[in-house]
Amino acid sequence: MTSVGSARASLVDATHRLAQAGVPSPSVDAELLLAHVLDVPRGNLILTREITEQQQRDYNHVVEQRCRRRPLQHIVGSAGFRRLTLAVGPGVFVPRPETEILVEIAVRFLRELPPPRRVWDLCSGSGAIALSLATEVPDTHVLAVEMSDDALPWLERNVHSHEAALNAVRSSVRILHGDAATVPLAEDSGTIGITDLVATNPPYIPDDATPIEPEVTHYEPAMALYGGPDGLDLVRRLTHTAATLLRPGGLLLIEHADVQGEANANGVPALLRAQTDAHGASTWTDVRDYTDLAGKPRVSAAVRNAPEIGRAHV
Repeated sequence: MTSVGSARASLVDATHRLAQAGVPSPSVDAELLLAHVLDVPRGNLILTREITEQQQRDYNHVVEQRCRRRPLQHIVGSAGFRRLTLAVGPGVFVPRPETEILVEIAVRFLRELPPPRRVWDLCSGSGAIALSLATEVPDTHVLAVEMSDDALPWLERNVHSHEAALNAVRSSVRILHGDAATVPLAEDSGTIGITDLVATNPPYIPDDATPIEPEVTHYEPAMALYGGPDGLDLVRRLTHTAATLLRPGGLLLIEHADVQGEANANGVPALLRAQTDAHGASTWTDVRDYTDLAGKPRVSAAVRNAPEIGRAHV
């Protein structure tokens, strides 16, 4: 095959094109796209001096797709999340770094519990939360619920591709297809009142809001984004489902928008504090918000209340 020039020159040109198109991280994306075309790790690009005519054509093609703001993860077919590489594409929400905050809190909580550990991942999507918890904490058994017919194959593919890692730590992920607020109660009553953790990254964008990033607006599935007039329609339903599933002292974790946190009188923490049982007792205790690296509220946590337990450490 005929070489056409240096890989370095191609990277410089691609970085310029991506920057002109408004891509937020043009140099990183240029490198990741070239590594994808050459089928080498990104770190090995420094060893690549020349590329062929076909590789240049392929590279131009994927760079043009990214200039049109097609998500990088859709182009390369995968997304990194903590220790995992997950298959993603049209129809499934691409996991974001913000969700890693939720997973980190959950991992710390689960590691303090005796095995086996019982977890529900509601609105599982690609399986980022379910697979992270099950592979990072041994003897953790996750029930992952996903409603979308389009997202389900991606979830199934990711669980299948991580079977060896799950078996190595005696964990499991079982998939249930349906409404995350009702399926756990209807199809798996054996976990009611004994679940250790319920985690969810639900749709939480208000219906009339428009995400800033074109990658989100034009490519992410609407079902994974929009949650009613204030974005919290499904969240309200899920908190009641979680209250039924969790044992006393069990933990609920909900990812939310940065404007739906502690400072919002109608945000997720306020919603949790207002929830009561049939006798008027508070459903949740130890309600708190966790912030992301930018200091913005991102995850609400609450402990399932019961008269006979004291305050749990989260």
